[in-house]
Parts: sequence; C-alpha cells; structure tokens
Amino acid sequence: MPEAPLLEVAGLRAGYGAIEVLRGIDVAVGAGEIVAILGSNGAGKSTLNNVLSGLLPLAAGSIRFDGRDIAGARSETIVAAGLVQVPEGRRVFPNLSVLDNLILGSYRRGRARRAQGLERVFATFPRLAERREQRAGTLSGGEQQMLAIGRGLMAEPRLLILDEPSLGLSPLLVEEMFTLIRRLNTDGLAVVLVEQNVVQSLVIAHRAYVLENGRVALSGPAASLRADPALRRSYLGM
Repeated sequence: MPEAPLLEVAGLRAGYGAIEVLRGIDVAVGAGEIVAILGSNGAGKSTLNNVLSGLLPLAAGSIRFDGRDIAGARSETIVAAGLVQVPEGRRVFPNLSVLDNLILGSYRRGRARRAQGLERVFATFPRLAERREQRAGTLSGGEQQMLAIGRGLMAEPRLLILDEPSLGLSPLLVEEMFTLIRRLNTDGLAVVLVEQNVVQSLVIAHRAYVLENGRVALSGPAASLRADPALRRSYLGM
C-alpha cells in the first residue's frame, strides 16, 4: 500500500443512539487497491459504509480521503470528492428506465462527461445497453446489480464502496460479479468490497479486514488471511 493512503480511518466510533456499533475501527485503502471488509451480520460492516458515505454521524475518530478530512461532511460533498457507495440491496429506481437510473448517477459528479460515462458503462455492461429503455424494476436481480454498479460508475469514483454486491445472486452470477470487480480494479479503480462471501473476496482482494463485534479482529494481506487458522475456523468452518 502507498505511504499516503487514499482513505484512512482511525479510531472510528459510531452507532445508533445509545448503541455503539463501531468501537474504534482503523482501516486504510491505498490507490488502486481492492480492500475487503469481511464479517458476519451485525459485525458493523454496513454501519462503517454509512459513516464513510456521510449517511451516519461518527461519535469519535477521523476519516481522511485523499488527504482531506471528511469526518462529518455531507454525503453530497463526499460523493463530489469521488468516494461513492453502491449500497446493499441495489436500490434502483424501479419505475425509471435503465438510462434514467444511470443519468441520476452523474447528478453530483461526472455530469460534464456524462456521454463518456454512459459509453463506458454500456461497454462494461452490454446487457444494460440492450435494456436502456426498459424500466429498472423489470430487470433480473443480476441486471439490477449491474445497474447499481453502473450508476456508481457514472459518478466517476476514485474509490468505490460495494456493499454486498453478490447478495442474492446465483453462483454463476456471483462468479461474474467478482470477475467484474477485478476488471474494474485492473482499470485503476480502488474498491472497498464489503462482503459475507469470505472465500471469493479473499481471492480478488489485496488486503482485508475482518470485523467482529464492531472491532477489527483480523487484518492483513488477503493471501495471508486465506491461510489464517482463526479465520478458517470462524468463517470457513475448517
């Protein structure tokens, strides 16, 4: 990882009301990295995403993106800086067309190069090009996930947070999704991959953090974590 991380989180604490979910999280992401955030349900993964995206306030700690302090910044300011989240559950606008969903992705960032953005997304996802006038709610689950990622790409992210991109997909589509993430990264995009699919995530990630009860239980190079006995016992049942 480069000496100056693209994203650096230190001592992050956050939660909901009196309930503390994150209890001092330290995470860093370098330019051009895939960093996996792993853990079971309730470990704090989505809470971390929402704090990073400005959707949930932090109680303590610091967040720096590209050298700038973004702790407490509004979500639109964070998107404008190039930190973009594709949320869990796709959350497309079902009554709008594929094209209109994509255009909305460039509302805050990427508007000046919208035509080039659409060209890139349609080259990445030919199925979306075929269905550009189709209502998003009539797409299959896999196609809606493509649309959600495509909408994120329209904002020209410098760092893309993918929250459970394989959730609810068939095994074949899961393979396609992880292949796609690797390809986006090969093109230079930094990715935070938040997943319960530990095995696939550790195959494509450069580094990983394993959250447990709101803390980082394990961290390090993905290849090392794949061989870690504690991880294999806890998450792989081996």
